[in-house]
Amino acid sequence: MFTMINNDKFSERLHTVMDYHGLSASAFAERIGVQRSSISHILSGRNKPSLDFVMKVLDEFSDVDLYWLLNGKGIFPKQRNAEDPAPTKSDDVIRESVRQVEDIERIVIFFKDGTFKSYKT
Repeated sequence: MFTMINNDKFSERLHTVMDYHGLSASAFAERIGVQRSSISHILSGRNKPSLDFVMKVLDEFSDVDLYWLLNGKGIFPKQRNAEDPAPTKSDDVIRESVRQVEDIERIVIFFKDGTFKSYKT
């Protein structure tokens, strides 16, 4: 059974994705390739997200699950796949280095395969 998207809840989930990735609305719009006004209208509840918009989010952010984004069912971020690299000793070194610099809030490392790791201090 298909239910309509609740604009307010969708907007909250979109904010969750943006916050998780440390992106402003402007940066988020640029990252998925849409106009800033599109993000603004969706976040304010003025417009509903188009299928194209949803697909751009899913294409750019592999940790976003379709069902979670649309109706809140599931989890965010998605669990990593078995073929994703397991945490390594260098991950621990990076975390320790980040802890030594107080002004850094988050470090995100992007890999060539489109995946990333986000580290919070």
